[in-house]
Amino acid sequence: MINEMLQKKYSEFLSSVDIQINGSRPWDIKVHNPNLYRNVLLNGTLGFGESYMKGWFDCDRLDLFLEKMLRNNLSIELGSVPLFLGKVKSKLSNLQSISRAFQVGEHHYDIGNDLFSLMLDKTMMYTCGYWSEGVTSLEESQIAKLDLVATKLDLKPGMKVLDIGCGWGGAAKHLAANYGVSVLGITISKEQIEYAKQNTNNLDVEFKLMDYRDLNEKFDAIYSIGMFEAVGYKNYKEYFQVVRSCLKDDGAFLLHTIGGNESTTTTDPWVEKYIFPNGMMPSAQQIAESSEGIFIFDDWQNIGTHYDKTLMCWFENFVNSYEEIKDKYNKEFYRMWTFWLLSSAANFRARTLQLWQVLFSLEGSERPIKTYR
Repeated sequence: MINEMLQKKYSEFLSSVDIQINGSRPWDIKVHNPNLYRNVLLNGTLGFGESYMKGWFDCDRLDLFLEKMLRNNLSIELGSVPLFLGKVKSKLSNLQSISRAFQVGEHHYDIGNDLFSLMLDKTMMYTCGYWSEGVTSLEESQIAKLDLVATKLDLKPGMKVLDIGCGWGGAAKHLAANYGVSVLGITISKEQIEYAKQNTNNLDVEFKLMDYRDLNEKFDAIYSIGMFEAVGYKNYKEYFQVVRSCLKDDGAFLLHTIGGNESTTTTDPWVEKYIFPNGMMPSAQQIAESSEGIFIFDDWQNIGTHYDKTLMCWFENFVNSYEEIKDKYNKEFYRMWTFWLLSSAANFRARTLQLWQVLFSLEGSERPIKTYR
């Protein structure tokens, strides 16, 4: 009886955005287990994501379903207990302290290099590509992104550069090979470090397993691509202070980060549990307030819609390659990973998430102000 009542409620809820339960269109959901409704009512997005992982419902185009929800500002939280508990936990403790800094590396980036090698392109860049005019492939978009970073930082041969959150080393190697710079890359992932140290081909690159708060060197330029999301609102100010202490007076710092439309102190409960523990999307206000008095803004570019295309490429690569790794990553993992990729794409397509490249310099700097488009 309860499930029938809830089904009626959700049917009315979804029909308002042209979604049908057990409909025939690509964005309609097909419910296999009526316990889905109660799970979503009690646990919001956590319950919705876990229900998909369990196979309680399917959707031919989950990204289209979620895009419709997001564009119409419809929430499936409906009193989510996990979301409330996450907010309390975030307020009471520093979820991104040094003692917890390596958790996201162990939980996410250390899953296995085999998975990421199949899903990503040859650069092994795990961040938004730059689909500029003439770019036709995932690899080209990543190279275009790295060249854009180099242009904004005005990299010159012989410069000493810091990469905060270097991943598998693709950015450091590309910039060292093509711009003649010396790069130190740091990450909190053991798997990434092992991979990055391979095939350096005598490039002037070095990779270290360390937290950004342990840095104490000076650099001509600093960039951070897809790492700031793991810093946490309680540490934003300290992060910018550390970067400032490592940057020479005439240097520049480029921050490449996902951003949210509103300030928050927590993250989605499903993402927190299954994908990025202790992750958090900063808002423009949080970035501006945390960097105030430390840096000045030279440029702020939004390429969020480029992430939709990047994620759909990753999704296609993952689905097409899954047979090669299915013995290691079971069906529940497959559904979890596809849910994450498609829900992320929907968020960028609906503009509920952004991707910002923010260029900073220092007061008194003689660096010329340019427009980078």
